[in-house]
Amino acid sequence: MTFHAFTRWALALVLLGASALAPAQEQSAPVKSLQAAARLLAHAPEGVAPGKTLWLGLEIEHAPHWHTYWKNPGDSGLPTTLNWTLPAGLTAGEIQWPAPKKLPLGPMVNYGFEGTLLLPVAVSLPATLPAGPLKIDLQAQWLVCKDVCIPEEGQFSITLPAGTPLTAHAAAFAAAQAAQPLTSPSIKAEARVSGATLVVRAEGLPAAWRGREVAYFAADAGVIDHAQREQAEWAGEVLTLKVPLSPNRSESPTAMQAVLTQGPEAVALPVTLVGGWAAASSAPAGPEAPPVEPWQPPAPSTGLGLALVLAFLGGLLLNLMPCVFPVLSLKAFSLVQEEAGQRRIGAIAYTVGVVLSFVALAGLLLALRAGGEQIGWGFQLQTPWVVAALAALFTLIALNLFGVFEVALALPGHVAGWRAERPWLDQAATGVLSVAIASPCTAPFMGAALGAALALPAWQALAVFASLGLGMAAPYALIAFVPALARLLPRPGAWMARVRTLLAFPMLATVLWLVWVLGVQTGIDGAVALLVLLLAVAYAVWAWTQGGWGWRLSGAVVLGAAGLWAAPSFHQPDGAPGVSNAAPKAQAAGWQSWSPEAQAQALAEGKPVFVDFTAAWCISCQYNKRNALADAAVVADFAQRGVVLMRADWTLRDATITAELRRLGRSGVPVYALYKPGATSSDPPVLLPEILSASGVREALAATLNP
Repeated sequence: MTFHAFTRWALALVLLGASALAPAQEQSAPVKSLQAAARLLAHAPEGVAPGKTLWLGLEIEHAPHWHTYWKNPGDSGLPTTLNWTLPAGLTAGEIQWPAPKKLPLGPMVNYGFEGTLLLPVAVSLPATLPAGPLKIDLQAQWLVCKDVCIPEEGQFSITLPAGTPLTAHAAAFAAAQAAQPLTSPSIKAEARVSGATLVVRAEGLPAAWRGREVAYFAADAGVIDHAQREQAEWAGEVLTLKVPLSPNRSESPTAMQAVLTQGPEAVALPVTLVGGWAAASSAPAGPEAPPVEPWQPPAPSTGLGLALVLAFLGGLLLNLMPCVFPVLSLKAFSLVQEEAGQRRIGAIAYTVGVVLSFVALAGLLLALRAGGEQIGWGFQLQTPWVVAALAALFTLIALNLFGVFEVALALPGHVAGWRAERPWLDQAATGVLSVAIASPCTAPFMGAALGAALALPAWQALAVFASLGLGMAAPYALIAFVPALARLLPRPGAWMARVRTLLAFPMLATVLWLVWVLGVQTGIDGAVALLVLLLAVAYAVWAWTQGGWGWRLSGAVVLGAAGLWAAPSFHQPDGAPGVSNAAPKAQAAGWQSWSPEAQAQALAEGKPVFVDFTAAWCISCQYNKRNALADAAVVADFAQRGVVLMRADWTLRDATITAELRRLGRSGVPVYALYKPGATSSDPPVLLPEILSASGVREALAATLNP
């Protein structure tokens, strides 16, 4: 090979190598997770030169079925944020958001993106550029969601040579530009408020759109009810949209921005607002309510319609919760006994009892919160004497099922006759009892619904609780009013006497659970006092059935003496012994008591934190504690990842825990929050479902904590 030939080959190899390396200067190293991969791209077709425009963009490649959010995320979520560190004289503009798509999630609707997304930003280059290459740094944060939401972030850096055209990603930036909503001075809109509806009248839209369905995306958060579908009417070239306003809307602006889409096409729609509205009222906060933290969860932004749907679904699923089974077994037993006509009347009475009880309990909860009490759902079981009263009630029910006494014989004659003429009263009472015992449980969908309810105006909050009651009563109403379902019930017979006795045992199991709850609240002395009181209740009932005033008087004396002796034990002593007695067990299992300070310290030390908001009276909490959270693989996964395990015990009233639940958008337990290392109060945690599975916990750990 001649020298000249060798030189040509060497030069060709150098140029080939340079061309291969050029794209690397126009993109950063990627930040990857199981659910998304992100990188910073650069594009400057005219070169990085004075007075020109440099395009930068964060590209996110979502894993299948995962998504991130638009600038208005919809019913939940957070928009992607970009924080630039640029050389002196360079100025970055705003994100040029592509048109989003609607992402239904159950009854919710979010706005966001799937697949590959590029968020371009125009950077103005000054007339005089600094000497040498330009170093660009980006700190980006995004929330990526599927069944769970994972907050992610990345540090990106690129160094761009001055004067060199950057075109390796021209196709990606051209596609991003094509996805931008079309802007035109001829496209304009005017909006007026009609009741709870925003009526938008738009002109100048593309002629090909006329008569076709369009989708409306409000760029301003807190304005419209995203879950409700807008109504579109065309009159020639004029489009009139009726868009439901959010029940939690903020005070109206004078002008709004929106995006209209028709198929793959999109236009930017500036909206001039004629008139306006006042900010929707919110539930009053007590004088000791904590200040609002920088981050707020999605639940409080849930509209009334969505909250009603979630509450109804939660009520349906509440029938499957273990705490409700004892009472519902009684209801199922009564359905078998009744004729078709009685069954329908009984179903109505049961529904009324359930709904009114939920509304009454919610009204008391709202009134106490308005008076400054830091309480949430299930608050009544944080009071030991209420737990003792429920234990006594279920003891009486068990004795009745065992045949120790009959209610009709124990009542005075005229009262028993009046009750016999109104059998629906028993069904209404069963509804009240169902709510009393169901309140410790939180079914799927209930957490978000009740959290949203407590952020709504009072009448809307009561409507959400009424919807919860309707959902709980719905299966029994269906059986009563649908003959095909009623025919599936077994025929009455001698077997019912044995089943009645058998049903007493779930009642006694409920009593044992309540005794344990009281023991956690007040210590072993309180549990023993309750057992003595229940023994006295049983003796008093038996003595009443013996006839004669002597026996009945002895029963009353024994019951009164036991009550006076036990009552002082039903008060929580100083130092919350129930909580402190449980602490050593929690420590031995690798858990520690939660406090805001302990959580902040662990996060500041770079450790991930998992917080279990629980209570002894919460059956769902205990189920998760003994199953998913005790699973050997889950325990090993926690340990391997160095997760700090904290337990916030809400068995007794605790204003700090109540405030934290409220900050997380929840009003009751269970709540499971997973924080990434280094997270602060402004960073959203990953909230796991109310009913845990071992696989679900491990998937959340992998998605959140994998590098």
